[in-house]
Amino acid sequence: MLDIQSPKTGLMTVDEFLQWVNLPENADKRWELIEGVPVEMPPSSKINTTVAGIIAYYLNHLVLPNKLGYVSVPDGGYRVGRNILQPDVGFISKSRAGGLKGVSYDTAPDIAVEVVSPSEAEKNIFLKAHRYLLNGTQIVWVVYPEDKMVYVCTLEANNSMNVLPMDETMTLTGGDVLPNFTLAVAKIFPDEA
Repeated sequence: MLDIQSPKTGLMTVDEFLQWVNLPENADKRWELIEGVPVEMPPSSKINTTVAGIIAYYLNHLVLPNKLGYVSVPDGGYRVGRNILQPDVGFISKSRAGGLKGVSYDTAPDIAVEVVSPSEAEKNIFLKAHRYLLNGTQIVWVVYPEDKMVYVCTLEANNSMNVLPMDETMTLTGGDVLPNFTLAVAKIFPDEA
């Protein structure tokens, strides 16, 4: 049996973390495991959840009728290397999902969307995006609601991250992951934002 209260190394494994988050004192909170350390996720702002919902809506509009896979919302967890991450929106193809049983997907999403709060450090967001890409995610959209900008992150052959800024005049695509997906950046930001 694992000692989930105090891991011997001081850092948690994914298996220890998955047991630890289900303890009564942790069960009603959102957690990520980042490099062996549990990190509590603060509640999302109204604008962040709204933007994430809009993106999930448009992804589901293509994914569901074509049975391409699954779109997750903020509490959906993915094993990303030695981490468990919860993108604000994730897409994982049916072939990679391994079904819908269990707490988290055993692999990184094909597309991850991180909607950035003003309190989040930019460096940490892009480190997280790079972590996704190094572990199998094909596209990460880093969304800044206040600036109405999306940064499309992809992995280069040398494992460096390519970051393409997109403003409201541009259109997101699903690349090779969802070749028939397009979404005008302007559509993901509510008028009141």
